[in-house]
Amino acid sequence: MNLLYKIKSTLTLLFAFGMLQGQTHDPEVKALLQAVNAKVESYNNIQIDFKYVLENDSENIRQETHGKITLSGDKYALDILGVQRLFDGETLYTISPEDEEVTISKDNSEDDNTISPSALLTFYESGYNYKLDISQLKFGRKIQYIKLTPIDSEAEIKYALLGVDTKTKHIYNLIEIGENDTKTTLTILAFKTNIPLPKSFFKFNASDYDDYYMSIKQI
Repeated sequence: MNLLYKIKSTLTLLFAFGMLQGQTHDPEVKALLQAVNAKVESYNNIQIDFKYVLENDSENIRQETHGKITLSGDKYALDILGVQRLFDGETLYTISPEDEEVTISKDNSEDDNTISPSALLTFYESGYNYKLDISQLKFGRKIQYIKLTPIDSEAEIKYALLGVDTKTKHIYNLIEIGENDTKTTLTILAFKTNIPLPKSFFKFNASDYDDYYMSIKQI
């Protein structure tokens, strides 16, 4: 599994909390997830700076990368691994300065190289059990963890821990433990909301990439 796909999967789960609230009978978990979901839905847009770490001690692997994602409705802009992915609600533009190439396509949630906000809210629509786990103090903030365990015994992860700041009701981090003991941690470093974005923020301007090769997939 490549790193980009793993980041996609983690972001998908991170933003799936809106669906999680309907899949637990624990009133505390349900109340917390509802509060998180209501908080997020109250924002016009969200911008997140995050750190992503993939570790496997037995294989002596540790990969760390930073990224930023801005979301507004069905639109998003993701910057990760030196590539920008810009989705205007209909078309996905993948911009690679290193290759001087722009790939234009529909945002296909089944494609390993795409991240769709709509998929973020439906990919994990079913298949997990949830319960309260430990709470910890992180930099003076109380973080309550919710443990997500897949119902499918053949799932790629053993479990995940979703950390929620109990005061702000913002997500702090997401930890996944894979079947091969690979641990991935996505930590939110900055969480900004209702940013005054220009109307053209999610619009692709072809004139900015006159020297780039345009690769058009079926759209």
